[in-house]
Amino acid sequence: MPKHYSIFIKPISVIAHLVLLNAAFYFLHFTNYPSAQFILFANLSWLLVAYFSKIYHYKRTIKITKVVSQLAIHFALYTLVMLSYFALTDTLLSTRELAKVLLVVYIGVTLFRAFYFSGLRWYRIEGGNYRNVILIGGNTSLTPVLNFMMNRLDFGYKVLGFFSDDKKPVLSYKKHNNALVKNGNGKIDFLGKIDSCYAYALENEVDEIYCSISDVDQETIDKIIAFGDRNLIEVKLIPDSKGVFSNNMFLEYYGMVPVLSIRKLPFDNQLSKFFKRLFDIVFSTLVIVFVLSWLSPLLYILIKRESKGPLYFKQVRDGLRGNSFVCYKYRSMGVNNRSDKDQTVRGDLRITKVGKFIRRTSIDELPQFINVLKGEMSVVGPRPHMLSQSAKFIKIVDKYMVRHYVKPGITGLAQVRGYRGEIETDADIINRVKLDIFYIENWSFILDINIIIRTIINAIRGEEKAY
Repeated sequence: MPKHYSIFIKPISVIAHLVLLNAAFYFLHFTNYPSAQFILFANLSWLLVAYFSKIYHYKRTIKITKVVSQLAIHFALYTLVMLSYFALTDTLLSTRELAKVLLVVYIGVTLFRAFYFSGLRWYRIEGGNYRNVILIGGNTSLTPVLNFMMNRLDFGYKVLGFFSDDKKPVLSYKKHNNALVKNGNGKIDFLGKIDSCYAYALENEVDEIYCSISDVDQETIDKIIAFGDRNLIEVKLIPDSKGVFSNNMFLEYYGMVPVLSIRKLPFDNQLSKFFKRLFDIVFSTLVIVFVLSWLSPLLYILIKRESKGPLYFKQVRDGLRGNSFVCYKYRSMGVNNRSDKDQTVRGDLRITKVGKFIRRTSIDELPQFINVLKGEMSVVGPRPHMLSQSAKFIKIVDKYMVRHYVKPGITGLAQVRGYRGEIETDADIINRVKLDIFYIENWSFILDINIIIRTIINAIRGEEKAY
């Protein structure tokens, strides 16, 4: 195995976690140290649970949300295993003492994992734990993966160059503003014709070969795969995605037939869908009972004193799977016949004095918790648009309807990233849709909590486009 690929990285993590586990049992029980049988069970159980939770099976490109999810599953399973041991055997530890030990262990493991990944990131940036990579092909389908590798040195990919049979082969990458690239001119070295890649790979200890499917014929692909198998070099095929937004393509089998699906959503998991809905019900119920119950009568008096009309403004908007629903808001404008056609603009004369305040603080959106409780919306998700807006935006953004795969939300990732309120340019809606799609494909409970917290902070601070 090449020296640049450290075989000690994962063992270090395993050993450190076991040391933390045993140290917690020992130092928290000077006079009542558990039996050898219990310690053996505790250690073997940790490793067995780790096998199922996969906390030590992570790739270079793993996301932080995935790491947190793995740890949460591991901690929950390990706690159940230890409680089961208590129920079936007699042990010197009490449940309270076990809870204290596990809490210390879990905090220690979490902190270690945070420092561990930070250290590994620094180590790779400085040139350690890297993977030698070559690219096969010279077309644009390789550009996204090249951009990723060259701008994220913390993942430890060293691109040696590319091979191509093109007459004038050129392959370049675009450096991001926050890239970790120390030097380079945006181009990578051309290493020769494809036939010469085999000798080069062996001479330079290449670990991975990335091959463009659309730039190489099937016979050559088969030859490259066979070469990789013989020499323990990973071969990865890059399809020509034609600029599809989704990065969640996955392979599934219909019998023996491989089928490439464009998008796999976290909400396809029924357990995830259940917990998101449960959170929506609990959160919306609390807001309705403890906030709307007294706020609605107060606003009714203030709104009615300034202008005639109802307390609530109701508008038909696009929802899940494109089905429309009636969205509730506190009325912030005088009654007019343009509400379903014209979006609110800066300095809009339709907005009342009370309306300016409740819009600036986002209080006008609170009745949508009724929509959440009814199951028409979620606390977090893509913001629902007016029907007239959807009809317009679907012509501007190719992937616009993807945002309707999930329930619309009171707040969303696009809103906390600055794309709330009036859509002034095409770039506004394009960026909003991109963020919505990213949220849909990368949803996690932690992401929802983060968005909710940032929404509250933004509401307190006030936002430029909150008008």
